[in-house]
Amino acid sequence: MFTKVLVAEDYEIANQGIVKVLNEKIGIHNVHQAKYCDDAYLKFRKEYNDNAPFELLITDLSFRKDYKIQTRTSGIDLIKDIRKVDPDIKIIVYSQEDRPDRINMLFDKYSINGYVCKGQHAIKQLIQCVEGVFQGDEVYPPELTSNLQASDMVHLDDLDMILLEELANGFTKKEIRLKLIAQNITPNGESTIDKRVSKLFDNFKAKNTTHLVAIVKDLGLL
Repeated sequence: MFTKVLVAEDYEIANQGIVKVLNEKIGIHNVHQAKYCDDAYLKFRKEYNDNAPFELLITDLSFRKDYKIQTRTSGIDLIKDIRKVDPDIKIIVYSQEDRPDRINMLFDKYSINGYVCKGQHAIKQLIQCVEGVFQGDEVYPPELTSNLQASDMVHLDDLDMILLEELANGFTKKEIRLKLIAQNITPNGESTIDKRVSKLFDNFKAKNTTHLVAIVKDLGLL
């Protein structure tokens, strides 16, 4: 089982609740706490630089604003920066967010290992999630996996992300195609790009390019 865990959660009651579960239900006693993402990152870097890295990060996604200026204002910011330094650390998100696309994005884009939705069964699910992640599994929230068809989940590959980023930057499909050709990125056919963009519109139920960009930014994809 994990022996050293970092918990990033700004609500003290929730923070203490997670620590109690780790201590009493799972038997993990070396647990460090942080209420803000910058603080969590500093604690992570200190232990990493001292060759005593954390094995598991449990973090919320949303954090209240502090009177101090924060470099990292969300759990996603924290995850991104920690992943750059230590790609092997296991990460569990513990959040009220229950949108399937956003949860799936965290697994696909940021390589999180587990997700727990805060709620009535959160304690039981957190225990199962920590145990599953320790065994090497990807652990999705059961309330989603039991009721959600696989076809409802949006999976984006590298080309999809390039198209979304270029559309967000204001480029037309023709201009994007020329950029793909110049960078030797394939596939780059006109038909392929048209179909991919149309599929993105369908997947996110977007009315136009501006709407599509707004949706994916809200989901944290860009």
